[in-house]
Amino acid sequence: MRPFGATILDAAGLELSVEEKAFFRDVRPFGFILFGRNIDSPDQLRALCDEMREAAGHDAVITIDQEGGRVQRMREPHWRDWMPPLEMAERAGDQSTKAFYLMYRIIAHELHSVGIDSNCAPLIDVASAQTHRFLRNRCYGDTPGQVAAIGRAVSDALLAGGVLPVMKHMPGHGRATLDSHHNLPRVDARRIDLEAVDFAPFRSLQDLPMGMTAHLVYDALADTPATLSPEVMRLIREDIGFDNLIMTDDISMKALQMTPAESTRAALAAGCDVALFCNGSLDERRAVAAAAGEMTPAAQTRALRAMDARQSPDDVDIDALSAQLETLLGGTLHG
Repeated sequence: MRPFGATILDAAGLELSVEEKAFFRDVRPFGFILFGRNIDSPDQLRALCDEMREAAGHDAVITIDQEGGRVQRMREPHWRDWMPPLEMAERAGDQSTKAFYLMYRIIAHELHSVGIDSNCAPLIDVASAQTHRFLRNRCYGDTPGQVAAIGRAVSDALLAGGVLPVMKHMPGHGRATLDSHHNLPRVDARRIDLEAVDFAPFRSLQDLPMGMTAHLVYDALADTPATLSPEVMRLIREDIGFDNLIMTDDISMKALQMTPAESTRAALAAGCDVALFCNGSLDERRAVAAAAGEMTPAAQTRALRAMDARQSPDDVDIDALSAQLETLLGGTLHG
């Protein structure tokens, strides 16, 4: 079998253009990611997912950011709006793991019903008082034990609903005081503290099928952003023990301070398996795909293992789950 292209790519609109279809046929990306501009109605979204897989020529993974709160691409009136995860954890208290399981099992149902089979969650960065506001209310808590427990509930719920979880941001973004969409955060914490707090949830969830990197510098580990750092990739593989598929965070983010094609080459050389590229022109996507090329044999093995982790959803009553969650949260799912 021809290897997949070492990319996860997006589309410009609600359906693929003729040029996009030809491009995806040529480069055969491992997967796709969806944004609000790609979403109008359930029927339209299902048709777009079918188009993407047909163009790629294989049963491509299609992912999305459906965390709840600010970061969710599918919204009312067709899908539920959710409160921010940190607010959910605070409101649910000692019932947090159950609440998150119910929430993400419902999310998985909504995703799977339109052809989406991956979600860029759980976010298992450990929050602190210094965590930048772009990330803080997306977190699950401020202790590694709580974050890992909720992260496991999120992952179990997604898998039960036929959706692959993508844990992020490896090996921990919670200490960042800058928004990596615009700037390069630097973390000066000691490695012993990083090991005890930031890396711990990822070690607990090392069996998950996919993970996403962090665009920040850990001074105790390397001088380059984690996504581009062979030292950090070795830590993820050997110390954290994660031997499944590693995708980059979006390589167009300003933290990387390189062109997307340059960042792609550097990330794959460092040890990432696949480059995620979002919000670029078709010519920029072509350049990224050319820089990425096809997956290495090791990356292809991890990609196939991730795809094999997809399963048929279990049989549940979604209305009953929603009622349970509303009761647990005191009558509302919204912030």
